[in-house]
Amino acid sequence: MPDNDLGGRSALVTGASQGLGLSIAKSLAAAGADVFLCARSRDDLAKAVLEVEKASGRPGARVIQAACDVSRPDQVAALASEALAAFPGLTVLVSNAGIYGPMGKIEEVGWEEFTQAMETNLYGPILLARAFLPHFRRQGYGKIIQVSGGGATNPMPRLESYAASKAAVVRLFESLALDLAESRVDVNCVAPGLLDTRLLAQVIEAGPERVGEGFFRRMVDSKDQGHLTDLGIGARLCRFLASGASDGITGKLISAVWDDYEDWPNHLPELLRGDLYTLRRITGRDRGTGWGDK
Repeated sequence: MPDNDLGGRSALVTGASQGLGLSIAKSLAAAGADVFLCARSRDDLAKAVLEVEKASGRPGARVIQAACDVSRPDQVAALASEALAAFPGLTVLVSNAGIYGPMGKIEEVGWEEFTQAMETNLYGPILLARAFLPHFRRQGYGKIIQVSGGGATNPMPRLESYAASKAAVVRLFESLALDLAESRVDVNCVAPGLLDTRLLAQVIEAGPERVGEGFFRRMVDSKDQGHLTDLGIGARLCRFLASGASDGITGKLISAVWDDYEDWPNHLPELLRGDLYTLRRITGRDRGTGWGDK
């Protein structure tokens, strides 16, 4: 992709003070975009702004920040108002803020923690979409990029709130993409791979008693053996989805690690005709069992 493929565009990135969100913000800025950073910690945001400004390589780059808890409707409304005042032509919304939520047997974890994970991981993206969609519809163009992850496609025992919220948000945005099909607003979900972030650290710190021996061992082994995905790989996918090169690609769950997404614009009719790269049910005939289907 060209170095300036996002020149003239502006983006809002949630969960942008650290980890993948910060990496995405830096990648967008380096590609020429002005960026609005959002996270809960004002102190962390102040540090992130300096990193994103440096990554942009442009003296006149605009990098703005505001603290926001995306699970709070009043705060999301205020964020949208402030972001659109700063960037009236905002074209990109990257919804990255997320938490693992409680870890442990579902009948033992705190209900408040469980609902908080659902509010952040599912209701937060809904609130953000509701806040920015009127602007994108009026503008006749927009990009909504939702970070999902492995929780959407794999059962995660003892992390049920995380798995449920991530699967739900993917189906939510697949549905929204169809609703927006004629509006030139593309909506996609991103699976960035297993990352060395605070979420991984939380799983390892929780230990096998809370997250289960198998999952704990996989996480520890992945970290010890270096089988983790570089943050830049997911950030590169988000940069592609924020650019005009991805126009028309919508309603997909895209793996930053495994999918040859940069070639997809050459296959748009086939890509959009069916259920490629979406959540779906696996039937017996899909696995060649010879039973289970009429």
